[in-house]
Amino acid sequence: MKIAIVVQGRFHAFDLARALLDRGHAVTLFTNYPGWAVERFGISRRHVRSFTLHGALVRMLERLRAARWWPAHEALLHTLFGRWAAVELAREPWDVIHCFSGISEELLRVPELASIPRLLMRGSAHIRAQARLLAEEEQRTGHPLDRPTPWMLAREEREYQLADQIIVLSSFAQATFVAEGVAPERVMLVPLGVDTAAFRPIAQIVEQRSQRILAGEPLRVLYVGTLSLQKGMWDLAQIVASVDPQRFAFQLIGAPSPEIRPLLPRLQRHARLLPRQPHNSLPGHYSQADMFLFPTIQDGFAVVVTQALASALPIITTLNCSGPDCITEGATGWIVPIRAPEACIERLQWCDTHRHEVAAMVRRSYAEFQPRDWSAVAADFERVYAEIRVKDQYATH
Repeated sequence: MKIAIVVQGRFHAFDLARALLDRGHAVTLFTNYPGWAVERFGISRRHVRSFTLHGALVRMLERLRAARWWPAHEALLHTLFGRWAAVELAREPWDVIHCFSGISEELLRVPELASIPRLLMRGSAHIRAQARLLAEEEQRTGHPLDRPTPWMLAREEREYQLADQIIVLSSFAQATFVAEGVAPERVMLVPLGVDTAAFRPIAQIVEQRSQRILAGEPLRVLYVGTLSLQKGMWDLAQIVASVDPQRFAFQLIGAPSPEIRPLLPRLQRHARLLPRQPHNSLPGHYSQADMFLFPTIQDGFAVVVTQALASALPIITTLNCSGPDCITEGATGWIVPIRAPEACIERLQWCDTHRHEVAAMVRRSYAEFQPRDWSAVAADFERVYAEIRVKDQYATH
């Protein structure tokens, strides 16, 4: 297939492009990353078309975001990239266009592209569901959050209508689209892959973890991700302050969002906070943990959960991410409701008093883990394309 992937930035598009290239497809990546930067991710610049001026504008204007200038520039940046992509795509034929939400309205309106299957990638829940969850969290905590603007809400909903198919990353995200009135057959689930080999510990590390748990040492509980209210920091602050520090040791890795600055002193009293770490250093942090806690309010996928699974860590996370898709309840972890710190505390305390079961879970997870790599994601992409072509054939007869 001749495939166009259109993304402002990187997200997981570079991984997908590389996997599709490995499977023999002709892929062109439309991005605001310069070609030399894309090559660092294993993709030759001959497969890249770059809007580098746009990338420079994004970097410059994001520095002004703290001054509340961002909403005024959001429309400029997204429509500018969308128009550029629309012009570039219209220059030649494609078998399929895979474009990310927020920057695709312009290309979805080009008449010359209307006969080409256009797959819209939405990395989070339906934007109205996302906005509602964040507004509720803002009201609950009393802290302002960075949430979708009315302009972006309207734009993305137009994109949903224009696209031939909407691609989401978790059953949670899929359910939000159906709940918002999108026909179920228009929303297809394609979970992400992960470089599981990098996060796969050696057997000795797993055995050391099991022995540490059985010896009654404080359970080492790890969180990785942005320290933000969207990721559940309001609840995590209550969790770390409520359990016995002689029984649990918390480590949180990630960059703090501005809205949680008032929470930082409380978090620092009860947990070790590390700034965002280089990707290649993360496996070492996972390998030294005993459990993984991710109380997110809303996540389209949550790659960190798959990293924790690859690391054979028992996981506690919420319904509102990919956890329900990849965690076997009671075997590799537990799913709790959002905004339920008491449920997380109860589960942590159960783990402390049922250490033989937790150690057995670690060993079983390590022995039975089945990785989903990027080749599997690319194969799912091919399946989605094939299903759309079949639908088109039926529609024309």
